[in-house]
Amino acid sequence: AIALHPARPLLAAGDVDGDVYMYSYSCTEGENRQLWSSGHHLKSCRDVAFSQDGQKLFTVSKDKSIHILTAEEGRLETRFPKAHEAALNCVLPIDNHIFATGDDGGAVKVWDLRRGSAILEARQQEEYISAMAVDGNGKILLTASGDGTLGVYNVKRRRFELLSEPQNGDLTSVVLMKRGRKVACGSSEGTIYLFNWDGFGAASDRFALRAETIDCMVPITDSIVCVGAVNVLPNRVLGCVGQHLGEPIEQLAVAADGKLLASSGHDQKVKFWDVSALGSMVVDDYRRKKKKGGPLRALSSKALGSGEDFFADLRDEVEPEAAAADGGDSGDSDSE
Repeated sequence: AIALHPARPLLAAGDVDGDVYMYSYSCTEGENRQLWSSGHHLKSCRDVAFSQDGQKLFTVSKDKSIHILTAEEGRLETRFPKAHEAALNCVLPIDNHIFATGDDGGAVKVWDLRRGSAILEARQQEEYISAMAVDGNGKILLTASGDGTLGVYNVKRRRFELLSEPQNGDLTSVVLMKRGRKVACGSSEGTIYLFNWDGFGAASDRFALRAETIDCMVPITDSIVCVGAVNVLPNRVLGCVGQHLGEPIEQLAVAADGKLLASSGHDQKVKFWDVSALGSMVVDDYRRKKKKGGPLRALSSKALGSGEDFFADLRDEVEPEAAAADGGDSGDSDSE
C-alpha cells in the first residue's frame, strides 16, 4: 500500500508484515531517505492514506484495526483495535474529521474523529470493498466491491442510497472523472465501466482494455486515467507508462502537482514515473492519429526511480516495453 502527501514530497508505504514507513523522495540521486517506521499492526497493512491537510496518516490492516499516526513523526495518535468484524481493506479520509473504511466482508463504516466512533455502518455488498471515492463536497461516498457492484452512500445524511447492477468480475477501483460528472470503475475482467453521476444504477459505457485484470486506477487529468493492469495489449490505449517486470501492480498514487506517478508491486519496489506530458495531451487529436494508422509509442520509457530494496534512490532506468500504468481511453466510445 502506498500514498503520496498532498503537498510535500513524502511517500507512505505499508507492507505485508504490518509495518508502515514514511519516506522523503527526490528526483536527485541519493536524496531519498526513510523518516520513520511503525510496527503497530499485527498483520498485513492493507491501505494507507493521508488526511486532507497532510498532518495525519491513516492505516488499516488485516488485523481489523485502524491506526492514525502523525505524518511528521509517526506517533500513534488514535487506534481503533477491532474496528470491523472482518479484515479491513481500504480507508478514505473525507474531511479533517470524517473518514470511511471498508472490509473483506462488504461492510462500510464512516467515522467521526470528534466522536471517536462510527456514524454510519452498513453491509449492502456481499464481497470485499476494494476501493472508495468521494465527491468534492464530501457528501456522496462510492464503494467498489468484489461482488461487481458500485455502492452509493450519503455521508451527510448518514444512509445507504443504492447499489448498481452487478458488472462482470470484481470491481477493483473507482475514480471520479470529468469534474465529477463521470465515475470510472476498473474490473478483474480487464474492463473499465463508466457511470453518469446521477445514473449509478447501470453503467453508461464500458471500455475493454484486453487486459487479464485491472488491479488499480488513478486519474491523471480530468479525462485521462492511469491503470495498473496485467498483460495489457497497448494498441487500445493512449500508451504505456512503465512496468514492474513480471509482477502485477498493486497500487498507484499521483503527486499533488500531477507530474509524478508512483507504483508499487509484488517485487517490493516503489517506482516513480514521469507523467507530466499527459497533462497537455489532447485525447481527440491522439485518437485521430491512431485511426490514420499512426504508431502507438510509450508515453515514457524511463522510470524516474526504481531499486532492489523497498524504496531505492531515484535514478534514470530504461524499462522494457510493457504496461504498468496505461491511459484509459480505448477509442471504442464517443462518450465523454
